[in-house]
Amino acid sequence: MSTFSSLHYHVTFSTKHRVRQIDQEWEQRLHSYMGGILKKLDGFPQGIGGVEDHVHLLFGLKPTHCISDVLREVKKSSSEWVHNEIGKKDFRWQDGYAVFSVSATARDSVKRYTAGQREHHRVKTFREELIALLERAEIEYDPKYLD
Repeated sequence: MSTFSSLHYHVTFSTKHRVRQIDQEWEQRLHSYMGGILKKLDGFPQGIGGVEDHVHLLFGLKPTHCISDVLREVKKSSSEWVHNEIGKKDFRWQDGYAVFSVSATARDSVKRYTAGQREHHRVKTFREELIALLERAEIEYDPKYLD
C-alpha cells in the first residue's frame, strides 16, 4: 500500500512587537538559513520572503510532520542564528503565527507573493496584510492578537 500527499503551507509571523529588526543587508541570509532548517527537518522550502518586521514561508511537509513542532524549531533556530551570526541579542519572533494550507495549483501564486513582499509593503502594513489573509481564508480572529 502507498500513501500519496501534497501538503503545502503558507506561514507568516512577525518579529516580537513588530519591531523592524530584519535588515535588508542580511535578510536573504536569514531566509536561506530558514530554508535550511526546513530541509533539515525533512520539509520542502519553496519560497521565503519578507521585510523588516516579518517573514512569509511557503513549504511542503510530509503527513508525519506536526506543523507546530516544525515552526517552533524554525523560529527557535533562526532566532539563535540572528543572535550568533548577526549579533542582535535582542532579536525575537512573535509567539504565534498564521498558517494557511495551499493547493498545488496555488503554489506558484503564493511563491510570487512571498517573493514580492518588499513591493507589497510599500502600500500595506503587516497588520493590514494579515487581516486580509485571515479574512480571505475565513478565519475568525480576536484583534487583540494582531498587535
